[in-house]
Amino acid sequence: MSDRKILIINGHPDKESFCFGIHNAYKKGVQQSKAELKEIIIRELQFDPNLTFGYRQRTKLEPDLIEAQKKIMWASHIVWIYPVWWGSYPAIMKGFIDRTFLPGFAFQKREGSVWWDKFLTKKSARVISTLDQPAWYYKFINKCPSHSSIKNLTCSFVGIKPVKFTTIGSLRLSKDEYRKAWLSKIELLGKKNQ
Repeated sequence: MSDRKILIINGHPDKESFCFGIHNAYKKGVQQSKAELKEIIIRELQFDPNLTFGYRQRTKLEPDLIEAQKKIMWASHIVWIYPVWWGSYPAIMKGFIDRTFLPGFAFQKREGSVWWDKFLTKKSARVISTLDQPAWYYKFINKCPSHSSIKNLTCSFVGIKPVKFTTIGSLRLSKDEYRKAWLSKIELLGKKNQ
């Protein structure tokens, strides 16, 4: 058994989406390797995505979020899969991050300081996102807002690095051959545990 522990976090709310095809392709690749695998399918979790009191008062964690935190702590490599909507990820995924990556679990601000301690170090990440625009347009014209957010303001903030990206688009007008080619690439990423 490999010491590589891979966690797939799927942020798409629709199980019929291409993101679930990506999820399954990556999973199939991992299963051809010696790595261990766990999954979080956010749409299947029972939780309130709203951080109701902000950080003023702790909202009690639901059992599914407690289990999600255990999986995140267990993982050495986290694979985020989501569609880019309005330049960001779906609301349910944002709610998952808000409710799960909490002070005391993922990080802790230092008393009387602007600095903080990162609790999720020694983990890497891969972000696989789908677009309805060409990947080059998202990068050069729109400046990859969801990538910046998840890399710099989530993963790096709590100590997860490096963070690598696979960006698939334009998906909306794509043909089957294009999608099949991408699924083959994703399966290979899974097999290589990247």
